[in-house]
Amino acid sequence: MKKILLLIATAGLMACNPANRELKPWDKGAFETREYRNLFAELGYAQKDIDAKLNQIVYNIFEGPDRVYFEVGDSMAYISDMKNHDVRTEGMSYGLMIAVQLDRKDIFDRLWRWGVEYMQHRDGPYRGYFAWSCKIDGTRNAQGPASDGELYYVTALLFASNRWGDGTGINYRQEAQHILDCAFSKTERDSGVTNFIEVERKLITFTPESFWGSTFTDPSYHVPAFYEVWARWADDGRADFWRECAATSREYLHAAIHPETGLNPDRTDYDGAPMKMRERVDDVFRFDSWRVPMNIALDYSWACADRAWQSDYGNRIQDFLYSQRLETFVDQYCIDGSHPEWILPAGGYTALRHSTGLVATAAAASLVCTHPVSREFVDHFWNTENRPYDDGYFDAYYDGLLQLFAFMHLSGNYRIIFPAGE
Repeated sequence: MKKILLLIATAGLMACNPANRELKPWDKGAFETREYRNLFAELGYAQKDIDAKLNQIVYNIFEGPDRVYFEVGDSMAYISDMKNHDVRTEGMSYGLMIAVQLDRKDIFDRLWRWGVEYMQHRDGPYRGYFAWSCKIDGTRNAQGPASDGELYYVTALLFASNRWGDGTGINYRQEAQHILDCAFSKTERDSGVTNFIEVERKLITFTPESFWGSTFTDPSYHVPAFYEVWARWADDGRADFWRECAATSREYLHAAIHPETGLNPDRTDYDGAPMKMRERVDDVFRFDSWRVPMNIALDYSWACADRAWQSDYGNRIQDFLYSQRLETFVDQYCIDGSHPEWILPAGGYTALRHSTGLVATAAAASLVCTHPVSREFVDHFWNTENRPYDDGYFDAYYDGLLQLFAFMHLSGNYRIIFPAGE
């Protein structure tokens, strides 16, 4: 595979004196302005250095010795969660989003073909959905989907349609519509499979399965701006419904996030209350939860529809993490800010860490913040490398992908892809 070359746009650059400049979140979103903040540039980083660092992170994921992207034959590829030795719809759909953002149709099409071949159900109760985990040879570890995979698949496909059109081998819009239409065909609960959106509440499910996963949600699955994308370009006759989903998702996040610390649990009931799991309330901010600051920053950057609350949220979560020391805050907390009694293992290791993934997403929240410490989060992220820990633990997959997404956000390179000519 040829070395990945990126053409990084520099729109949104601001002449700056970083020592004196007040950083303020913008008051309009990119759906309206088509402009994106380059917060690194605002803080005085040179554009050539921003481009070089972004290229290096992309290289690490797709080509380097610790890559998580692997090509198969002439036409397919997968992204693997190396520490868990599998392929997940999370990583595959993230890969699609990265590929379309970077205008890499070759990578997008390879990942899509592998996902369709091994993960997407062609018939049966799960028709249209993707098995959430497979071995690297394509053998399924589970049949059921995880709803965030479908969320990213649909959005990435619509962006691909807007960017490359639908006459180049894959009809991207039709594939997105197929997923959505299949979801809305699942109205009979006797099959055990439901819509991945809980239609009455207009909130995304944890998994679209009536026996368990459709009875609650995951705060990190809530990306309201994605529904705004669907309302504009899915062309599935549900535009008003998707706009309502965006609004209810924002309201849900108000309830799911702790009013003082800004932390949220990994899973909640639909009213935002932490889930009760096996006679224990699961009120811990862990791996899934790290994505919430970045998702809220994305919604602010694109839609800017909940500006005041989202800005307050960004200040809150950064204030809490800053109180735990910027260089040492850990990656698992009870939502009230105390340390959990039980630490969730990862990749066979059990430890509280200052994880690259959370450093990244906490920095992405600076896009919505009004307080001066936000620049320190960005500087700390800039200087953080994703490398093995002293005990040998290393996550090139989840930490690496969140590092890339956050860097794209903060450099103004995570964008709404409008159709040509629109």
